[in-house]
Amino acid sequence: MANYLSCNMEDNSYVVKMNGNGVNENNSLNGVNGKGLNRNGIQHKTVKGSVSKSKQKSRRQRWNIRPSEISINTLNPIRAIVDGMKLSPNPGKPMIALSIGDPTVFGNLPTDEKVTQALKDAIDSHKYNGYAPSVGYQKSRDVVANFYTCPEAPLEAEDVVLTSGCSQAIDLAITVLCNPGDNILIPCPGFSLYKTLAVSLGIQVKLYNLLPEKSWEIDLQHMESLIDDRTTCLIINNPSNPCGSVYSKEHLQNVLSVASKNCIPILADEIYGDMVFPGCKYQSMASLSSDVPILACGGLAKRWLVPGWRMGWILIHDRNQIFGKEIRQGLVHLSQRIMGACTIVQGAIESILNDTPQEFYYRTLSFLKSNSEICFSELSTVPGLTLVLPAGAMYLMVGIEMEHFPEFQNDVQFTERLVTEQSVFCLPATAFEYPNYFRIVVTVPEEMMMEACARIREFCQRHYRPCSQDSNELDQ
Repeated sequence: MANYLSCNMEDNSYVVKMNGNGVNENNSLNGVNGKGLNRNGIQHKTVKGSVSKSKQKSRRQRWNIRPSEISINTLNPIRAIVDGMKLSPNPGKPMIALSIGDPTVFGNLPTDEKVTQALKDAIDSHKYNGYAPSVGYQKSRDVVANFYTCPEAPLEAEDVVLTSGCSQAIDLAITVLCNPGDNILIPCPGFSLYKTLAVSLGIQVKLYNLLPEKSWEIDLQHMESLIDDRTTCLIINNPSNPCGSVYSKEHLQNVLSVASKNCIPILADEIYGDMVFPGCKYQSMASLSSDVPILACGGLAKRWLVPGWRMGWILIHDRNQIFGKEIRQGLVHLSQRIMGACTIVQGAIESILNDTPQEFYYRTLSFLKSNSEICFSELSTVPGLTLVLPAGAMYLMVGIEMEHFPEFQNDVQFTERLVTEQSVFCLPATAFEYPNYFRIVVTVPEEMMMEACARIREFCQRHYRPCSQDSNELDQ
């Protein structure tokens, strides 16, 4: 990256632009506009003579440092809720945390040896210790493009932006598409980061409903009713966090029809792409789109079980050149704010994507499916709970029929007491803007899942109360 040095020679100011090797590229300030800015945005000041005391700025009399508006407006709902909960586990029972969306926590789901060896080889090569281009190495981008390209949605290296995890990919995608005052549509329940990022940037969030009775499909009529002239982005998360749902081809085509009709681009959060259980089929949004431009966000975190390696990407599917050069250039500019994707992982990504054996994927997904079925089977017969069987990702949502648990006002109190009595921590779905549910992460070892389900059953049996109507029906 270029560096600038400013200096004052007698009564004129100059800006010297240096390249990465410290070589002077331009030793004078040319092309200064009327605002005192040159074409590189460097301010040019001319100083002549001394400045009178009357024109000098008054000195601050005391410290007054305030946090920025962005920092004030940045709130992670999960942290806000969890940090406010009174969590005191039962000392007689070991803690079982079903709340953390990190598949590595319990050590039972290691990544494949090919993946770790690829990283070791990249380190030993000493080729990836320096800075990479802000959008990633050309070769690494080409590898990702080749891995995800298909006839229906072809990709080249120029269509790939490498990022520091999928979270940064989502951040860049929202930022490039939206201005303060615009609005975006996000799923409810949905991943809390969407709102965290948008609100901090002055972007309004509108929540469209998912339907538990239809395996968490999108309420298309409700979603379309939210669109107005300031809607700049529709976020689709498939497979879903927190629901574990996987949308059918037909449903995704219906979503695309709404986006096409209203000329709204899609941000497809596909971090769990291809993480569907045996017997189910995953379809990427871009492979079905004929005219809707899509920014598809993904990464290594979940499918390859390495969330800490911070490797994500944006795949630019620009149907009919609707995004054009401006959106692409905007993503490049935004990527230059922070040098994103880890260079060592970039060096390893070719082997990670091309050499990881299919057996690794199958083994992981079979385990997640088995744990999901255990959880569903054990809890679906518990009075007062309702479940939807997941088809992918690594989550399961459990509904609480609050009228049967009058001791608790909401899902936060329910899950809080569950920790106190049974040392089982499930994330209250209020964190996903969906009260009276809780989310279970199914990555824990099988015996731990069985034990957790038994404790949840015991807890519910202790606190369940039939409604008066139910009692009357039993009496009859």
